[in-house]
Amino acid sequence: MPRAEWSEPVRVRFAPSPTGYLHVGGARTALFNWLFARHNRGTFVLRIEDTDLARSTEESVTAILDSLRWLGLDWDEGPDIGGPYAPYVQTERLDLYQHYAQKLVEAGRAYWCFCTPEELEERRQQARDNQEAWKYDRKCLHLTPQEQERLRGEGRQPVLRFYSEDTGATVVDDLIRGRMRFENDVLEDFVLLKHDGVPTYNFAAVVDDASMKITHVIRGDDHISNTPKQIQIYRALGWEPPKFAHLSMILGPDHTRLSKRHGATSVGQYKDNGYLPEAMINYLALLGWSLNATEQIFSREELIRHFTLERVGKNPAVFDNQKLEWMNGVYLRKLSPEQLTQAAWPFMQAGGLVQEPSPAEAPAEVRQRVQRALQLMQTRVRTLAAFPEAVRYFFTADNPVEEAAAAFLAQPGAAARLQKLADRLEATEPFHQENIQAAFAAVQEELGISAGELIHPARAALTGRKVSPGIYDVVELLGRDESVRRLRQAAGRS
Repeated sequence: MPRAEWSEPVRVRFAPSPTGYLHVGGARTALFNWLFARHNRGTFVLRIEDTDLARSTEESVTAILDSLRWLGLDWDEGPDIGGPYAPYVQTERLDLYQHYAQKLVEAGRAYWCFCTPEELEERRQQARDNQEAWKYDRKCLHLTPQEQERLRGEGRQPVLRFYSEDTGATVVDDLIRGRMRFENDVLEDFVLLKHDGVPTYNFAAVVDDASMKITHVIRGDDHISNTPKQIQIYRALGWEPPKFAHLSMILGPDHTRLSKRHGATSVGQYKDNGYLPEAMINYLALLGWSLNATEQIFSREELIRHFTLERVGKNPAVFDNQKLEWMNGVYLRKLSPEQLTQAAWPFMQAGGLVQEPSPAEAPAEVRQRVQRALQLMQTRVRTLAAFPEAVRYFFTADNPVEEAAAAFLAQPGAAARLQKLADRLEATEPFHQENIQAAFAAVQEELGISAGELIHPARAALTGRKVSPGIYDVVELLGRDESVRRLRQAAGRS
């Protein structure tokens, strides 16, 4: 591995909010953080930001962790394994936020606001009526302790607001986007603690990143507007901000923000749809990062070796399901027969083609039959989920005949050819490819027909499909008895 590009020990974090499944955008953010940490021999921290109490669930936490594990993104510190800066779940760190909130109050950089939502909306509406821009007007900034006590006595529950700088500018030297300047006079005094004492995102993220010694914050560009607020909190508490790097958004093929209308958007859905984690990692890495204009297939080790933020682009990345499917096909073809069988087995079971939960629990003959069928289709399908339908005719006795295949069975003389082939195969011994091929050749010579005139109706009779793997492979895997039965059955229908 090359020399680390940062002199300081690198510490990065992925901090999902457990309000749903792991979206591919979140997975891309996790991956880039993970690659950056591994490239620089740093630390990858997983933190759960669950301060959205109404929407956060344990089910979402489990789903997110399961998706990260499926992708192979292991973390060095986190809620399940602990670490030197535990706990790694925000709702378990509330005392820490209260401590630093009080520090800001004492330093004159935070104050209690007793304005009700209704009062705030009334003032916003008044500003709109006057066609004026509005931000919080600091009505509660100079309340005396006695006034605060009176308002508390009236049952008002205050929020804690940050006293923002209102002159000059906050400058961010983003590692991807370069220098960004934010005028301070447009920032309002935003909320740090809500009515129930739970911190807002901006406050909790700063306290956590600082206390966990995060050196680089790599996140989506939807957080750019949060950055000047967070930098001001860092400085108010006397902390050095980390380095920031904001990733471009991910768009659908129509160049609108990626959403459910573009198809699957969660990592779990892609797993269920038969994608391999290696393909998903490779594809996600190319959403905003590239090594050069030609290479597209990278192993995990190659991504770690080559990944740098300098090669991450500023422009939005387009999520192309067709390209991902193509890439998944590339990775499917890389699997050994045993790996392919293991990976495809759950889909074969779900499709009703095998009964046993795993290859290890299946009889050897069943396992070998499944493995051979999968191998025959390995270069023809692009997802694991496509295998059951692609190989179904190897495992079910009566298969519907596609319209295009039925046309071959309806040709004059097709029935006689199939009967002749059935007779020849029934007498073939031993029943292996070389002799099967010889049986086909003998029928062709005897009837004076071309290979296609025999193979096309035979394929239709044996598989119900116009297209299949090589006909001799099909016959060998089906076996003598089943091949003869299907040929004679189709001849009777012709």
